[in-house]
Amino acid sequence: MKPFETGARCPLDGVRVLDLSRLVAGNMLTQVLGDFGAEVIKIEPPAGDTLRGWQTSGVQTTWKLYSRNKKSLALELRKPQARELLARLVPTAAMFVESFRPGTLEAMGLAPETLFECNPKLIIVRISGWGQDGPYKQRPGFGTLVEGMSGFASCNGFADREPVLPPMYLADTVAGLYGAAAAMIALREVETNGGRGQVIDLPLLDPLFAVLGPQAANYRLSGKVKPRAGSRSTNGGPRNAYLCKDGLYVCLSASTQKMAERVFRSIGRPDLVDDPRYRTNADRVKHAEELDAIIGAFIAWRTQAENVAFFEQAEVTIGPIYDIRQILEDPHVLARELVADYPDADMGAFPMHHVVPRLSGTPASIRTPAPRLGEHNRALLGEIGVDDAAYSRLVAAGAVCEGGSVNKEEEE
Repeated sequence: MKPFETGARCPLDGVRVLDLSRLVAGNMLTQVLGDFGAEVIKIEPPAGDTLRGWQTSGVQTTWKLYSRNKKSLALELRKPQARELLARLVPTAAMFVESFRPGTLEAMGLAPETLFECNPKLIIVRISGWGQDGPYKQRPGFGTLVEGMSGFASCNGFADREPVLPPMYLADTVAGLYGAAAAMIALREVETNGGRGQVIDLPLLDPLFAVLGPQAANYRLSGKVKPRAGSRSTNGGPRNAYLCKDGLYVCLSASTQKMAERVFRSIGRPDLVDDPRYRTNADRVKHAEELDAIIGAFIAWRTQAENVAFFEQAEVTIGPIYDIRQILEDPHVLARELVADYPDADMGAFPMHHVVPRLSGTPASIRTPAPRLGEHNRALLGEIGVDDAAYSRLVAAGAVCEGGSVNKEEEE
């Protein structure tokens, strides 16, 4: 069981982040910053962050993963005393992250202009579904809606079936990663160039649309909407998922000319190299169904492991399609420690993915587990002069919360 690296030196040591966000995008963003040493303070409502309610077998797995290396301060921001406490913390922070519906921060008396008065160098990240302006800004910002409207679902799945939404938090995590990069760019402006703080408008829509590639240009050139092609590619082939003898699958991608020819020779069909249906990449894409039948028939006679070994020997680009059980047993995954067990009160050992990316000189680290709700109330408020008597009054007034009711359990 891997111990927490308490006290490990990291490149973002000394960078304080006030995180008022909920759900995955903001938590992804601040997890990246926290892994690299930022002091991330989750400002949670009395019921806790929404992720606390996403549970498996009664364990807050999503919260534990995305909130490692963070602190928890539980404030009831509907109370003026709590908002005043937050305002007193703003001058101590480098970044302020929120994911309220546009206009909510302003209604709370915490508009960017007000925050900048407290801290002119503050970086404010505003996460929403659709952006801080535009006709859709007040629509609910759920990632599922963005995954539909962005064009992702439209091109995902099979041509004869309905569009397929992703089985994970795709829009949120992509936005979170873009947001972490943007926050560091803004931090460089403040620290290196002596600039002032600024607002980062981070919708879920824009980053997901950006990673879909040149579809707008392709449509303008061809007048055609990118079709759903299952596991095939509209750009190159052969490329697909193929069923093996043991009921498992392999994925093969041979979108370069030399690799396609290598596939043909490895399956005992060198004649396909000069076959006019498969001679060029465009030909192979056009006749993908017939080509997949030939390759699929060859693969179907071998197990997943046998296929991987055979094609790797032939230097063909192939790999297994794993489920989570296989991932956790793979020797490369184990050697690289993609997943490591950390001490956990509920599970004994909690498996978490390694910090990403890996820096050789100033690596990130997992230093602390996800916090209990309000775990750091007294320490953080003590920094801004809240003594024990004042703390007791704030708790009695409902402005500061200890423990409290966590969001109702929702099985993932």
